[in-house]
Amino acid sequence: MTNGEHAITGTAASADVDWDAAAADFDDEPDHGLRDSEVRQAWASRLRSWLPERACDVLDLGCGTGSLSLLAAEQGHRVTGVDRSPAMVDLARAKLAGRDAAFLVGDAAVPPVGEERFDVVLVRHVLWTLPDPGRVLRHWRGLLRPQGRFVLVEGVWGTTAPTVGIPADRLAALLAPLADDVRVERLSGDTRLWGRAVDDERYAAVATVA
Repeated sequence: MTNGEHAITGTAASADVDWDAAAADFDDEPDHGLRDSEVRQAWASRLRSWLPERACDVLDLGCGTGSLSLLAAEQGHRVTGVDRSPAMVDLARAKLAGRDAAFLVGDAAVPPVGEERFDVVLVRHVLWTLPDPGRVLRHWRGLLRPQGRFVLVEGVWGTTAPTVGIPADRLAALLAPLADDVRVERLSGDTRLWGRAVDDERYAAVATVA
């Protein structure tokens, strides 16, 4: 749901954005709605490389309108999405109607999933907005099954101050005590993902837990 670029171009802190009001045109951004076939294919290819090959349970936190959830479902995974915006959740439910997916209204930092555990925690452009990312990651670690993995797409938006986001080296350091293997994949240079050229820091951190 929460997107760094939106926070900058909207000249508002992400926490102050009315995401229910933003839901109607959220998918107009190329990397939100994935309506362009090339952008969609680029994200599908990356997601396939980050997720396990076998069908698994994916928890998509800050799922927004469900674009990544849909890609995961199309690749055979079972998806649970969580977003604090009821309007976003309604759109995600409509987008994945008939798929093996469920969507819940709730806080991505403390998702309302009870005792359920997952193979993957998938998060895009959300962690940087949450207070105390280290604490949040520790909580998310408890939602993963053994040999589960984090798939975290983050970045630092903007190249001159003030910028917002979380640098890759900081996120890797936060993940190191929680995972046996942490891999950072740089994404800024792949214009297909964003529908345009970008010059700020964008990356995915993929980390497997014990």
